[in-house]
Amino acid sequence: MGNYKKFEELPCWQKTKELCNAVFKLINKSTFKRDFALKDQIWKSAGSTMDNIAEGFDDGSTREFIRFLGYSQRSCGEVQSQLYRALDCEYIDELEFKIVYDLTSDCRKQIKGFRKYLRNYKRD
Repeated sequence: MGNYKKFEELPCWQKTKELCNAVFKLINKSTFKRDFALKDQIWKSAGSTMDNIAEGFDDGSTREFIRFLGYSQRSCGEVQSQLYRALDCEYIDELEFKIVYDLTSDCRKQIKGFRKYLRNYKRD
């Protein structure tokens, strides 16, 4: 996959790891802790952003990797939607929402850009 030897080297994976850490901090706030369903759902979605990149990378096929990056990108959308739910339930405040939402947007952009790169790289 280009010059990368391990998925941990990928900037998009590193950014999704940062997202997972940010989500972890949110869901462990006392206001959030009692909503087990939403807490579990947003945690799984955030984890999926990381895990799908790793899983796709280890497949060895560029086509499959592009597909798994798509799953990761869609998981970012899930996190963003779940952030709205957390905000509406007043588990998080506007600033916390904005910080993590923007981080999720950065993840999506990086993943989308990498998918585009791989599509073009595959053709060369």
